[in-house]
Amino acid sequence: VRRAFDRDKPIFGICLGNQIMALAAGADTYKLPYGHRGQNQPGGDWYYHGSIDMAQEILIIRGFSKTYGKPGKVKKGKAPPAVQPKKAVENLSLTVEAGDIFGFIGHNGAGKTTTIRAAAGTLDFDEGEILIAGHSVKREGELCKSLTAYIPDNPDIYEYLTGIQYLNFIADIWGLSAAERREGISRYAAIFELKANLGDLISSYSYGMKQKLALISAFFHKPRLLILDEPFVGLDPQAAFRLKELMKEFCAAGGAVFFSTHVLEVVEKLCNKIGIIKDGVLMASGNTADVRGEKSLEKVFLDMLNPDLAAAGELSR
Repeated sequence: VRRAFDRDKPIFGICLGNQIMALAAGADTYKLPYGHRGQNQPGGDWYYHGSIDMAQEILIIRGFSKTYGKPGKVKKGKAPPAVQPKKAVENLSLTVEAGDIFGFIGHNGAGKTTTIRAAAGTLDFDEGEILIAGHSVKREGELCKSLTAYIPDNPDIYEYLTGIQYLNFIADIWGLSAAERREGISRYAAIFELKANLGDLISSYSYGMKQKLALISAFFHKPRLLILDEPFVGLDPQAAFRLKELMKEFCAAGGAVFFSTHVLEVVEKLCNKIGIIKDGVLMASGNTADVRGEKSLEKVFLDMLNPDLAAAGELSR
């Protein structure tokens, strides 16, 4: 575990935080906060107990700002480095409620991944507050991570493990019983057609197979919030369709999904809420029908990115 774990990486498709740090430090077990059952918590419901705030607002981002390139501490006698700070996101606020599939769209470099990483607890930020089920990402990081499944745009999966070893390791971290892990792995591996490959080394997997493995690990520990950065990249059409169906099922059961993509057609058909970000500023956010109006989402998006061309009527419908 010591060799496998880098605290700053969102590995295994989910944010594991200090749980693995405790194991890496030599602890035999780690008691997950607020109702998750580890080996030292036998019996009972492994998911939620009464101390979890079941608020309808699953994800709240208030006044979030992030600047890259801030000068750090300067050693005595050394001149400060020439740094040009860049504000990646400025004063962004949005809310994702239980049952929402929230599509977060923007051009390359708009601030999508910065926002997503901050919400997942893997990136510190300058200003604002991010709450998951009423709990602060900054002040209650472990609890927030226990409620969240996060898949980055390039899942960092250890290739010297087999698929089943990887999933069992994730199950160990979350304290899932043998029956729970068998049920979860069997169901989601069948959905993503990966059962036959679970005994193979991950190094032999294609990009799409690694993406499927990360998705299985995200769903089977039953989080409240899925945070996904470009989740459809690398998936074949059938796997993409099944992921969309799982997202709908997950949200119908009271979960919430916050994801980014460049595929506007997916957002338009799948999401009940959307947010459009441009150069770090949230340009529009709300119900999909309200943001889109009488136009297609593609037209709305292009108009916001190119207001001068839109005003001149040079962008086609």
